[in-house]
Amino acid sequence: MKRVVLALLLSCGCLQAEARPNLVLFLADDLGYGDLGCFGHEVIKTPNLDAFANEGARLTQCYSGSAVCSPSRSALLTGRTPHRNGVYTWITEQGEVHLRKSEVTLPSLLRGAGYTTCHSGKWHLNGFFNDPRHPQPNDHGYDWWMATQNNAGPSHENPNNFVRNGEPVGQLMGYSAPLVVEEAVRWLSDKRDAQKPFFLAVWTHEPHYPIKSDPKYKALYSQLTDDVQKEHHANVTQMDDAFGMLMKALKERQLDQNTFIFFTSDNGPEGDGIQSPGRGSSGGLRGRKRDMHEGGIRVPGIARWPGKIAAGSVIETPVIGSDVFPTMLKAAGVEVPKDRVLDGVDVTEVLMGRSTRVERPQPLYWRLHMAPNAKMAMRVDDWKILANLELTEFELYNLKEDPAETNDLKDKESARFAALKEKLTSHNASVEGEGPDWWKRLTPNGGKTPSSGENKKKKGRKQS
Repeated sequence: MKRVVLALLLSCGCLQAEARPNLVLFLADDLGYGDLGCFGHEVIKTPNLDAFANEGARLTQCYSGSAVCSPSRSALLTGRTPHRNGVYTWITEQGEVHLRKSEVTLPSLLRGAGYTTCHSGKWHLNGFFNDPRHPQPNDHGYDWWMATQNNAGPSHENPNNFVRNGEPVGQLMGYSAPLVVEEAVRWLSDKRDAQKPFFLAVWTHEPHYPIKSDPKYKALYSQLTDDVQKEHHANVTQMDDAFGMLMKALKERQLDQNTFIFFTSDNGPEGDGIQSPGRGSSGGLRGRKRDMHEGGIRVPGIARWPGKIAAGSVIETPVIGSDVFPTMLKAAGVEVPKDRVLDGVDVTEVLMGRSTRVERPQPLYWRLHMAPNAKMAMRVDDWKILANLELTEFELYNLKEDPAETNDLKDKESARFAALKEKLTSHNASVEGEGPDWWKRLTPNGGKTPSSGENKKKKGRKQS
């Protein structure tokens, strides 16, 4: 009799959600490598993420796909470095750059394999948001979405620019991160198909400027005399509390034990950390947002998957945002696309503690067209080479011995430098050869160059 019941359950797909893990990708915005308590910050209070790290693995060499937001987000969803998938820079409203329909995304593959999918929070993968001129979240595989084009406006407090499934929401009362998580929880409770496993992307705006924090979080930092610092630190705690809300919801619905959750940030912290807006910490690393040095691209990374990832583990193997794509597909039992180059690799064995090394057909590589730090970089093992976009100026560092990148070794390590220079030049050319040439003819913010002579394409044009 038991065998008959089991056969019936399998035939109707009732065990499918239990057999395959749910997947959650939680992305903070401009969160620096040193901004969490579990990554060494001595002032900012992040109890929920600290507890989360104790339940999973802390990735000490986790990288974003770029030093700014839009490219990093494109790498997470496609497994491809931004210049290859086309999202080479951050995107302004009505900017031409967008995540093209020709790219195959994580939610689209998961939805095709029987997952139900939801995006809640910042999108920033098109310039024509909620406009047929560019693909929207639903065009990239989301069943349900509530998003903004870029920042929550006019700030994180009472934002009025969210769109839900193509319909403007109007003003929401509250603060961005909790509002984004509340939407995700409503979807978990009332909107998703509970017979299917789910993929949930929660992308907060915190702590991206312009910020606004609930007074109850600012009260936690009453000892601080710098109001900008107080607002920033409270904003990180606001994001952390929202993350705790999501974890509580998963546990209350008995979903947390069969859910693989990956937490990270899109790039390093804003500003100089001292005077200008932006009081985030790079954790002592050189550079910040928009910089190819470690402080601009090395970010917090935490992964939790009960029974698979050891609680309280620390992983020192380099992992990059584009690895999320093949790793989550592997967890779901879905094959990666074979018709295109992927820059990310499956890091399941590393996360599970079975290996400390990743074989990468494509090296870790970054490139950004934003002055004054328009550079590219490549990491192979412990060695990192940086170059200007003209490939005429270079730097070379051993990150194992010098994570703060203070000692340029290109002259002392001449043979190694020559080999890495050749490899970077060749790899950069191969990436350029595949991706669209938007970076040649558009301004750094994704709009048309004044000299392009091209008129804006009319609304309703064919999406690419």
